[in-house]
Formats: sequence, C-alpha cells, structure tokens
Amino acid sequence: MIGSPAPTAALQERTCGTCTLCCRLPEIDELSKPANAWCVNCTAGQGCSIYDSRPQLCRDFLCSWMINLQLGPEWEPAIANMMVYGQGQQITVLVDPAYPAAWKQEPYATQLRQWAVEAAEQGRYIIVFVGDEIFKIKP
Repeated sequence: MIGSPAPTAALQERTCGTCTLCCRLPEIDELSKPANAWCVNCTAGQGCSIYDSRPQLCRDFLCSWMINLQLGPEWEPAIANMMVYGQGQQITVLVDPAYPAAWKQEPYATQLRQWAVEAAEQGRYIIVFVGDEIFKIKP
C-alpha cells in the first residue's frame, strides 16, 4: 500500500535520476512557488541548484516511488508522468498537466482503484490533482 513505512533498501537502490517533477508539480509556499510551475532553483533534468541549502520542506520530501520498493518501475515519476506521496490521511497524486490522462491509463488506473479500497479500510483517501482539477478516487 502506498504511504506505508518505507523499506530502507529503497533509498539505497533508487535515485531521482533526471526526474524533477517534485520541483515543478507541488506548490511550495516557502519558495513562493505555485503548483505546476518550475522552481526557480531547478535545472530541468538535473535537479536543485541550491540542493545543500534547500528548504527543510524539500529536504523532508521523498516521493513514494523513491521510498517504497513495492512500487514497480512503471511508477517512476518520469515514466508515469505523475508523482505519488502520502500526506497524513491523504494519498496525493500530482499529475503532470502535459499528460492529464496519465492516471486514467493502465496500469495506473487499476492500481489507484485498488489503493483507494485499501486506503478507505484504513480511514484514508486518494486525491488526484491534474492542473487546476481535483479528483477523489472512490473505492
């Protein structure tokens, strides 16, 4: 299940590579960065130019693909065109607006529906953000 405690091995086996979706998709108030806009400190395909002095919020963040080995290679954000992370009771899916239907395609749609069922059993839920649109995946 997404949002479950991370296997330590994941951090040793996975890297961001050229993925910089976390520098573009989420809103980051501390940097006055709106959602779906590039962070001024990001070099696309390379990463953060202020990595050593980045805000704590950025230091603390890891997408679920980076920390959960249960997610297969198809969930790598640069391949899926979306990123997933846990946020309290919410599982958040941020979809690259250039690929708005990515979350509705397979294998993602089936997996998201399955996660919605599992999440509901735990009092959690899944929210998908695509540009300015917000969707709740129902179990």
